[in-house]
Amino acid sequence: MSVTTTAAQEARAAGQAAGFPDGAAGPEDGPGLTDGFLAQVQARPHAVALVFNGEQWSYRELYERAVQECARLDGLGLAPAEPVGVLADKSPGAVALVLACLLARRPVLLPSPALAEGLLADLFAQAGCRHVLAPGGERGRVEPSVAVAAQPLPVEEALEVALMLTTSGSTSLPKIVPLGRGAVDRFVRWAGAAFGIGPDRTVLNYAPLNFDLCLLDVWTTLARGGRVVVVDPSLAAHGRHLLDLVVRHEVQVIQAVPMALGLLREAAEHQGVVLPGVKQVMFSGDAIPDRLLAALPELFPKARLHNVYGCTETNDSFVHEVDPADPVGPVPIGRPLPGVRAVVLDPDTGAPVEGPGEGELYVCTPFQSLGYLDRTRHAEKFTAHPLGLDESRWFRTGDLVRRDAEGTLHLTGRTDFQVKVRGTAVNTAEVERVLQEHPDVVEAGVAAVPDPIAGRRLVAGVQRAAGSSVTGLQLRTHCARRLPRAAVPAQLTVIDAALPKTATGKVDRKALDRLPSLFTTSTEGTAS
Repeated sequence: MSVTTTAAQEARAAGQAAGFPDGAAGPEDGPGLTDGFLAQVQARPHAVALVFNGEQWSYRELYERAVQECARLDGLGLAPAEPVGVLADKSPGAVALVLACLLARRPVLLPSPALAEGLLADLFAQAGCRHVLAPGGERGRVEPSVAVAAQPLPVEEALEVALMLTTSGSTSLPKIVPLGRGAVDRFVRWAGAAFGIGPDRTVLNYAPLNFDLCLLDVWTTLARGGRVVVVDPSLAAHGRHLLDLVVRHEVQVIQAVPMALGLLREAAEHQGVVLPGVKQVMFSGDAIPDRLLAALPELFPKARLHNVYGCTETNDSFVHEVDPADPVGPVPIGRPLPGVRAVVLDPDTGAPVEGPGEGELYVCTPFQSLGYLDRTRHAEKFTAHPLGLDESRWFRTGDLVRRDAEGTLHLTGRTDFQVKVRGTAVNTAEVERVLQEHPDVVEAGVAAVPDPIAGRRLVAGVQRAAGSSVTGLQLRTHCARRLPRAAVPAQLTVIDAALPKTATGKVDRKALDRLPSLFTTSTEGTAS
């Protein structure tokens, strides 16, 4: 497409090229995101694309709203490949706005609306966004900062960028991760085929629109002609609402973080129902508690269960299908997806681990970013092949893994979770796992904070189950029976509410040592 044509003209031209209204053949290797979506608009314009709070949007309606947003982009006086920011809670209008940017080949920065306004302003400025938009003609509530210098991509590179996502961040500026169109399209082709997503599939979208999980449950579904049931962010913590959506709309595919599956399980148990209509369940983003994992086969008696591993920088990299007959325990991250390469290095010697063994994981995927927008923040994360064996860009995950005799990978921790407490090596992820084994624990987080005597001390936060009276002292005793003395948290705060979260929905470990002041009704167990 010519960069001199208007965004609306480009969107309509893209529609015509995909067969709307006069038809054209798709790529031999299958359509990607925009080509696939536009093909659905042409072939099945009246099919339902989105369901949101009881309202249905057809493929034609979603396309027409996207074209309206393209016309809005035309009026902004944007330079070729100049990015725009989108700041909006998840909604059909927000989906249409992002689609408009994709159709117009306009890079779009999509951060979490939950981030602090100062961080958002700095992110938009760093990406070179002069305009921050919300759906329906509204401007975003945050303007780019004037104090942060822009670090835009070269025009030739920016033209190939589809989405700019961000890493998690609570108090520091998240990293901006540009994802190329080719990477996104390759992922759409893989995910659609791998999980049977097509015109006969209804997919539940739980994750916020800025999560990379949406590449599967929103963008792959729209590219393959499925129906996306969008969870209203304001109702995402209500298990009964989630259950109602799954039952009422006959959802067949669910991808969600373990917390969402836990909410769904609790609601289903309360109502005495199971969900035989669900055919595929994928959990990702965090470790799944053993008790929840054990309950999934009964909740979804006809579903295939998958643990999907990846990160924002690489997208999904490994998948493991859970066999309900296997003993309950930490779920493997599995084996590489097609086209994914993995290297495990001994963290002490740097030598490759061949066959069974443990080490740090490096990956190279067909779906990954080429690097952070701010190249100074690579910090050896994006590297050459760790052994110099090819010219590809690799990603150092920071994850510690164990490869078993069958070649399956198991996540054992992270390099940044390895700390020394009184001279003893402690893995905080292992402490979290032990806490989550307690039957009265819903979720747990552990962090190491500076200590003038011990060098580091462990602080933990726990959300206890409804109706439970378990105390911090009891949980420290539970840990002491299973962990070395140095790994027992010195401070353990028990609360009845959910633990504080980062903008990406994970436990905010930086806030754990402040829990006693944040929750005055909490119960603490503190080392003497």
